[in-house]
Formats: sequence, C-alpha cells, structure tokens
Amino acid sequence: MRIRGLIIFASVVQSILFLTHFFIYKTWTLAAPGNEATALWLKVTVGTLSVSFLIASLLAFRYSNPTVRTLYRIAAVWLGIVSFLFFAAGASGVIFGVTRLAGVGANFHVIVVVLYAAAVLSGVAGVLNAGWTRIRRITVRLENLPETWRGRTAALVSDLHLGHVRNSSFLRRIVAKVMRENPDAVFLAGDLYDGTAIDAAKAAEPLRALRAPHGTYFVAGNHEQFGDDSRYLQAVSNAGVRVLHNEKVEADQLQIVGVPYNQASRDENFQKVLRQIGVDRNRASILLTHAPDRPHIAEREGISLQVSGHTHVGQLYPWTWMARRIYRQFVYGLSRIGKMLIYTSSGAGTWGPPLRLGSSPEIVFFQFE
Repeated sequence: MRIRGLIIFASVVQSILFLTHFFIYKTWTLAAPGNEATALWLKVTVGTLSVSFLIASLLAFRYSNPTVRTLYRIAAVWLGIVSFLFFAAGASGVIFGVTRLAGVGANFHVIVVVLYAAAVLSGVAGVLNAGWTRIRRITVRLENLPETWRGRTAALVSDLHLGHVRNSSFLRRIVAKVMRENPDAVFLAGDLYDGTAIDAAKAAEPLRALRAPHGTYFVAGNHEQFGDDSRYLQAVSNAGVRVLHNEKVEADQLQIVGVPYNQASRDENFQKVLRQIGVDRNRASILLTHAPDRPHIAEREGISLQVSGHTHVGQLYPWTWMARRIYRQFVYGLSRIGKMLIYTSSGAGTWGPPLRLGSSPEIVFFQFE
C-alpha cells in the first residue's frame, strides 16, 4: 500500500513537472521558432530536464555520494528556475494578449525573451540570497520573567535541511555565527535534516561547538519524522544537544518546553501533551515546537513565548504569497495571540530549490526584558 501510494504521488508530481516544462517549451517555440535540428535538440534538453528532479530525488533518498549530490543540486536549482520560467511564460501570453486588445503592436518574441531572461536572473539572485544568512535581533518582554534572565539572550535556528545541498560545512558556519554572539541559550526548532540519505552523525558533528551556559535544545521537525527519527535524534544527542520530547526543563527558573512536530500536529493531542508536561502559569515559559500551526492551544495552556520555524515564508515568490494566506500573522516574525508571544523564523536553510526570493535565511537572537 505504501509503495502504491509512493508511485501515485511520484506520477502526479512528474505529470505536473512535464506539463510545466511543456508549457515553457511551447511558449518559447512560438516566440522563436527554429529549424528541425534546433527543435530536436531543444525537445531532448527540455524532456531530460523535466524528469531530472524526480530522478535526482529518488536517488537522493537512497544514496549519498558525490555524483548523486551533484545531480540533486543541479536539478534542485533548475526546479527553482522553472518556477520562475513558468510564470514568465504565463505572463508573456497575458501581456501579448492585452497589448493586442489595446491595439499596440507588441513583439511576442521580445516579450518572451525579456521575461525568460528576467526569470533566469531571478533564479541566480535567489541562489545568492539563499546563501546570505541574516542576523535578526528581537527584544522580547515576558511577564513573570525571572530577574536572572533580564538582559540575557537566546538564539533560534531552524530549518537548516542538511542533506544533498547543504551539509556539515554549512552547519559549521551557522554554529560559528551563533557562537560569536555568546547566547545564554540556543533553540534548534527542527528540520535540522532534509530527510534524504545522509550520515546523520557526521552531519551533526559541528553541533559539538554549539554551547550555551543555560543549554542548547532541539525538537524534531516534520523532515526528521518522515519515518523513524531515532537516528537523527541520536546523532543530535551524541553531539551534546538536549533533545526535548514532550518535556520541560528548568533553566535558571525559566521553563523551557519542547514538543516535536508529530506530537503537535493535532489540537487534542497537543493540548494533552502540554497539560501532561504541566507548565506553571505563574512563571515565564518558552515553548519550542517546529510549526506555528496551533498557537491557540499553546496560549490556552499558559505558554509565554512560542518559537517555531517550518514556513520558510514560502521561500520563493509566488509561494511566499501562498504561505502568507495559510499562516497569516504567524507566517513570520514576532506576533501575539492573547497573552502569548510567538516568533516564527524563516529558517536558515532551504528545502527543494536552494533559492530564496521574497524571503531571507536568518538566525534569530532574542534579548529578554
């Protein structure tokens, strides 16, 4: 049953990719028809590219070697560019149609060339932007915050997605950026791994350098929990990071609570877990959970501050627009629901296309007041 479901899913994804590439191809050939030799070369190239990401992904979930990593990276970048090309192709037809209706003699070839060039340049800009990790500084005022925590800082890092695109060297750079700020605590909000084939222990090694006086904490995200998450959690734990699983720890009188993604994915279960943990409503608390899906439950159970990731703010335009429609005020940044503050990070890494346009990768530093 599981294999059948995977085959159906792969077939649907590949059909969408094929139709997307066909639309881009037909728009280009209508704008710039060539001879038979050129047309054949273009068909073969586009056909190969249309299946590249699915093939690369299937290989990436089973194998980890330089050849597969290179293939996956190329296919992932191309997938991002295809997204821009698809909308460029659609916009070309709309612009040409509008200009014709308006009686303006627009050149369809010029329109397509300009928009396709803009799409490719957007892809390049997206790759560069995804490699530039910003530092965000947020001041947080919590009721009943212990006096010892006033003026202290905590770092939030989420969604690194270590795998075939980013690996331990990327994590090492992120750790170095965090440690330069000397935070009092560090929160890792899930999706440290991408879910593809990887030496989990080797990838997590840089976490050994991630040390804070009041602890470094991790909760599993959905990508760790596609299947058995034990190897990921063990690798993180062996690197000296405290893995939180439906539990609360005391950090100099501050309550730090951790609930992994699959335990916070349904209202009833999430509420049950938080009640079993037993948060003291008379003292400040921080909830570390991967997704900002159910902040109303956390607020109802007396949490002071929830920190999450997961959304990537959509990562690429126009998916950034869709993410904002789904998550609304909780898609990114600091917001409030009732008495609880919630911060959703855009994440430090990427999933799928290693591009960001309309969002930026970040490491967040909270200063408590």
